Amino acid sequence: MFFASDNWAGVHPDISANLSRHAAGVATAYGDGDLDRAVYRRFSEIFEREVQVFFVATGTAANALSMAALNRIGGIALCHSEAHMNVDEFGAMGFHTGGARMAPVPGPLGRMNPEALDRAIKRYSQDLAPAGQPMAVTVTQATEVGTLYSIDDVKAIAEVSRRHKLSLHMDGARFANAIAATGVSPAEMTWKSGVDLISFGGTKNGCWMADAVVILNPEIGKDLRLLRQRSGQTFSKARFISAQFEAYFTDDLWLKMAGHANQMAALLAETIEDAPAGKLAWLPQANEVFAILTRETADKLQAAGAKFYEWGVPQGFDGHLGDKEAIY
Repeated sequence: MFFASDNWAGVHPDISANLSRHAAGVATAYGDGDLDRAVYRRFSEIFEREVQVFFVATGTAANALSMAALNRIGGIALCHSEAHMNVDEFGAMGFHTGGARMAPVPGPLGRMNPEALDRAIKRYSQDLAPAGQPMAVTVTQATEVGTLYSIDDVKAIAEVSRRHKLSLHMDGARFANAIAATGVSPAEMTWKSGVDLISFGGTKNGCWMADAVVILNPEIGKDLRLLRQRSGQTFSKARFISAQFEAYFTDDLWLKMAGHANQMAALLAETIEDAPAGKLAWLPQANEVFAILTRETADKLQAAGAKFYEWGVPQGFDGHLGDKEAIY
C-alpha cells in the first residue's frame, strides 16, 4: 500500500517502450536532433504558440534555472509560504542565482492571496534598496496540498505581477493533473492568463526523468541556454528525454495518466470519508489526498505496510485536529 508520493510510482509502458525504440543507433547530440526538434514543436502545439524548451533532470533544476533566468541584482522571488521552492529545495534557487532570496506570501491551502502578494511587493521600495528588489512571482499548479488555482486566480496574480513589472512563473511539477482536473487548455492555464514561463513536469506523471523549462514569453529567458550549461543540466543524449516526451504526448497519454491519478485520489478520498477511523482534512482537487487520523491509527496502518507521511498543518486549514490526531 503505497500512498507516499507520485515520485514512488513506476513508468508507463509506452514511455519505456519508446526509450527502448530510440536506444539503438546514433542521433545528433545536445538537443539538436530530429526527435528533439519534433518534441519542441509538439510543446509549441500544446501551448498554442511558439515556445522555447529546455530539458532538465528535475523539477528543482527547472525551478532554480527559471528564477536564474529572471534574476536581478539583490533579487527576490515571491512565492507561497509553503511552496516547494521555498521549503523543500535546499536553497537551490539561491545557489543558481548567486544569492537571490524567496519572500513568502500567505494564502489558504497552498494558494497565494493576490492582495497579500501586492502588499509583499510594496515592502520592497526603491527607498529600501538594501532589502533587495523583487524579480519574479512564482505559483505552484497543482499546489503542494493538492489544491488548484482557477483561471481567475492565476489572472489575478498575473495582474499584480504585471502592475509591478514582474514576470510570473508557474511550478508545474503536477501541471498535467491541473489540466486534467480543470479541463482548460495548457495555453489558457498559462500564457493566456499571464504566465511567462513554466517548470513543466513529467517525472511525477509516468516518465522516467523528464522535466523542462518552457519559455512562453519570447521577451524573457534569453540567457537560459547558458545558465543551463553552467548548471550541468545540458544533456548530451537529449534524445532520451525527447523519447519520453514523444510518448508522453502521443494520443494525450499525459492527460490520461493524470486523469487516472486524479480519479484514484477521488476514490481514496471517498474511502477515507466512509472509514470510521479517519476523515478528510480537505477535499482533494488533483491527485493528492490528506487525511486526519489518530496517531494510533496511523501507526497501525504503517505497521501493516502502508506508506505515507505526516504533514504539517497548512495555512488556511479550517478543520479540527484533536490532541492525538495529525494530518497525513
